[in-house]
Amino acid sequence: MSDYQVVVVGAGPTGLMLANLLGRFGVRTLLVEKLPELIDYPRAIGIDDEALRSMQAIDLVNEVLAHTVPHHMVRAVNGQGKVVAEMAPQTDEFGWSRRNGFIQPLVDRELLAGLKRFDCVEVRFNTEMVAIEADRQQVTVTVKDLLSEQDSAVTADYMVGTEGGRSFTREWIGAGFEGTTLKQCLVIDVADDPIGSPNAIFGADTGRGWATFGLPHGIRRWEFNLDPAETAEYAESEEFVHKMLADHVPDPARLNIVRRRVYTHNARVATAWRKGRVLIAGDAAHIMPVNAGQGWNSCIRDAMNLGWKLAAVLSGTSADALLDTYQAERRDHVKGMVDLSVQMGRTFAGTGIVREVFRTAVGFVGDRIPAVKQYFSSMKFKPMPSYTKGAVVPTVVREYKSIIPEHGITTSAGKLFIQPKVSGPDGTVRLLDDVLGPRWAVIAWNNDPRRLLTAEHADALTRIGAVLVTAVPEVQRGWASAHAGDGVLAIGDAAGRIKEWFDVRPYGVLFIRPDRVIAAECLAIEADATTDKLLAAISYQP
Repeated sequence: MSDYQVVVVGAGPTGLMLANLLGRFGVRTLLVEKLPELIDYPRAIGIDDEALRSMQAIDLVNEVLAHTVPHHMVRAVNGQGKVVAEMAPQTDEFGWSRRNGFIQPLVDRELLAGLKRFDCVEVRFNTEMVAIEADRQQVTVTVKDLLSEQDSAVTADYMVGTEGGRSFTREWIGAGFEGTTLKQCLVIDVADDPIGSPNAIFGADTGRGWATFGLPHGIRRWEFNLDPAETAEYAESEEFVHKMLADHVPDPARLNIVRRRVYTHNARVATAWRKGRVLIAGDAAHIMPVNAGQGWNSCIRDAMNLGWKLAAVLSGTSADALLDTYQAERRDHVKGMVDLSVQMGRTFAGTGIVREVFRTAVGFVGDRIPAVKQYFSSMKFKPMPSYTKGAVVPTVVREYKSIIPEHGITTSAGKLFIQPKVSGPDGTVRLLDDVLGPRWAVIAWNNDPRRLLTAEHADALTRIGAVLVTAVPEVQRGWASAHAGDGVLAIGDAAGRIKEWFDVRPYGVLFIRPDRVIAAECLAIEADATTDKLLAAISYQP
């Protein structure tokens, strides 16, 4: 038997999140980090609704929320100070506000503290991975204790490299890191926020792009694009910092500047994310500019996608082939996020007369066409996970007179399911995921799913950890609970949003993965046959 089931290398957000997920699934995990402690300087400042839902999945969302600014509004202004676009989404379809400012080091600390809950998870700092050997049975990872200078070998069933953009694991896999290196930018963090507003602004003129963000705990950040001739040493000097801030606040010398640091923006995606029992995730697999605020969030998505799959394979319910779906699902989506980040930087923070004219034109059109303004305000430009391959069952579009999809929605497989408030058996109203738990769920609208399945298929779904759920209007919950089949959970649609969701879609049964992606959907009469397809898609092992 291996020393551990999974070794995770790198205690950044991806490694911390993955270790928490594996801990919840009871997977014996070792997390190693070469630094003596977590990085304490801020990098990411935006956490979205999907990532907060992930924090909820590991039961740390309340701890994380303490370091956020919910509904973090962003405005883009042109060189004349005119607002040309506004991002202020009010949706909470996944249970949380779509845009949130946050302090990354404090959230990372909460993730680290969360690992203390799990006896099956071990964390070692001052520990550097120096070699990898792998065969068909296990991975041998050689690590060096940087305090004693002693090497030792640990074995694991799988290893995941989450050690950042200069990943040794990625090199070992033999993956290319395709993309480009973009401009450098100066980041300045100031305590005792001299402005005091909660929002964020992306600004640009014909000379230099900039941005400012109101963050939790009295922190304000400024970011300024740098010219190639402006070295990091010069840009971090007091003279240059004060020069940059002089147009933004009175008397920059009075500011409580806690951090100044030059970053290089890169846009790169690894060509391969797996080689046998060794995988990569997070910045080891992709890095992107900060403009869309999706780098940290994309790391969390990787962990959510990979965590349940590793647990399923290690438990024996799925074959190793399930892990091939990780890259198949995540790479295309993250490539879309990288492209969005690059384009947003060029559009709203780029310099030059042409881009300034374009920004002004965007504002002019948005003022006159509400649909354009709403497109930006609601962040509809953000690529949402929508998997067409991997651990999903392609939907067969049905053409029967009684099956009429509204609003052109013909399929939801591969997309995230909503998270409304629902009532459980005792009538307590909670968010859906808190009622379901971090596991598979089969949700049938106004039907008892056990009555739709053979005993064999019901047993298989139980074996993968699925909960069978009947969702009904709140007024029917008591009756549904009293008449539900053995082990079936009846939930009341407390706010009517589940009914609204099913109302405009042609199918009444959903198979929802632990990461809340809809793996399959079908007519109630086809639930049994769809279960067969689902089990094949996840490489199920009886």
